[in-house]
Amino acid sequence: MIWDKRFRGTGLNARAAFHRVAPYSPRYLRVAAAFLLLTAAAISAHGREKDVLQYGAGLIVNVPLPEPEVAQVVEDVAQNTLIRGTKEYNKDEYITGAVAAASTPVFPAWTEGGKVFYKVRKQALDPRNFKDSGDVGTLAVRYVVQPQGDKNTVLRIDALFVEDFRRSVHQSNGSVEGSEYKDIQDRLQAVELMKKENAEAEQAKQERLAKKNFGMGDDTVLLSTPPSTAAQTSAASPVSATPQPSAAYERPPDSLAPESLEQHVAELRRQVERLVKQPGAPLKSAPFHTASTLKSLEPGVEVLILISTPYWYGVETHDGQHGWIRRDQLEQMP
Repeated sequence: MIWDKRFRGTGLNARAAFHRVAPYSPRYLRVAAAFLLLTAAAISAHGREKDVLQYGAGLIVNVPLPEPEVAQVVEDVAQNTLIRGTKEYNKDEYITGAVAAASTPVFPAWTEGGKVFYKVRKQALDPRNFKDSGDVGTLAVRYVVQPQGDKNTVLRIDALFVEDFRRSVHQSNGSVEGSEYKDIQDRLQAVELMKKENAEAEQAKQERLAKKNFGMGDDTVLLSTPPSTAAQTSAASPVSATPQPSAAYERPPDSLAPESLEQHVAELRRQVERLVKQPGAPLKSAPFHTASTLKSLEPGVEVLILISTPYWYGVETHDGQHGWIRRDQLEQMP
């Protein structure tokens, strides 16, 4: 219904009016059809605008870590032969067979500074999550790492698919960029865990040296690292050349028998020491199946657990090397 109402203002409103139109009259139907056409055009334009925003935007993120650390992890990801966030038909969760490359014609030459890495998969068959993709072509991911001061790094990830026959370029909807960044983020977190573990190992080493300098046994519990060594203590207290017990050490009670103390130490060791199961296990640089292998450990090799996650152990070998082993590849000491 269109209302018959006159406006009594001035200017344009004084001449404007809406007239009653009979329902289902030819004029009414023409007005309704025009309204529907305008509505459909607006929806279509909104859909096109959404596509423009969704495809080809790439990913740019600020990582709160120094550029050398981020670049090393990104280089590892570029060499892991996997492109996540896409697949060929429905046969895999990701595309395999990609190789690291110094450049690719899929992307124009990068001229804005930073370190650039590429991962390329040729003969990719209709990869998912690329706009209007089809046929066979080259799938490429570009990673750009740029320093942002001493403690931050800007990481940019873009993905494109180019058909071999028509040379049509298809933009990603962001799934590849997001999935690749998730892999990078997980590896960076593993690196930070390893750094923390190394710092704790260094602290434990300093505590062992302090115990040795103070003439105390390995079974002495050190609550905090002494601020000075035995030599510094002697220099500060020339009256007595014998180191005095520090309050930082907790002496075992006199009633605790040596046998009980040995049993306690053995129990602690049993909780943190493990043996490598048959047929051996790879020592990984990060808690991922695709991480590089540092070395292969023989069955029965003892390792010390430093970090525990739901599926992996961060361990230290007898020669002081640190790495990651799957939990199901280790067993407790007998």
